[in-house]
Amino acid sequence: MSERSVSRAKQEKRWYTVLAPEQFDRAELGETPADEPEQVLDRTIETTLGELTNNASENNTKLTFKVTDVGSDAAYTEFKAHSLTRDYLRSLVRRGASKVEAYVTVVTTDDYRVQVQPVAFTTKKADASQEKAIRETMVEMVESAAEDRTLEELVDSIVEGRLSSAIYGEAKTIYPLRRVEIQKTTLEASPEELAEEEATAVSVSEEDVAVED
Repeated sequence: MSERSVSRAKQEKRWYTVLAPEQFDRAELGETPADEPEQVLDRTIETTLGELTNNASENNTKLTFKVTDVGSDAAYTEFKAHSLTRDYLRSLVRRGASKVEAYVTVVTTDDYRVQVQPVAFTTKKADASQEKAIRETMVEMVESAAEDRTLEELVDSIVEGRLSSAIYGEAKTIYPLRRVEIQKTTLEASPEELAEEEATAVSVSEEDVAVED
């Protein structure tokens, strides 16, 4: 291909401004090129909370968004994942203390399935029964939080630190804690994907019944 052809191909690409979800004030996440709007769909963009809020102290919180809609010159995203940087989590670990983790899968009131991973750091070494009680408390509180929240509300409570603060207040009565964080949040399935899974499960069950007859 000649230099002129390459130049023309580049000129034909359109640049789309990628925007964060409305809950993050449609902040600009950058630009992405594509020959056709459909090529932008499902692309993922990673940023930090600090970049969205212009607050460097929040750069230890990473956010991942996925493009789900494309306009004439803009690409709109939805929340995909949240996580804390490894360096930050490593800074919370202390020798002679316990790190208690949990993995909780919940469904929000607007039918999004989300995996939430809380972690608690104790002041000293806790015994097995205390670690178990802390883990059970974290699981129960994450499940309770999802029972009356939409995906947006749940993500807000996690990113803003309200859920981890609530867990800290409850779990510290079991054993003294230094810190509680939500180290990772991942969107596993949309309402449409959940509905499809349920329909498939019902179909399989009906086939099983038919075989028995």
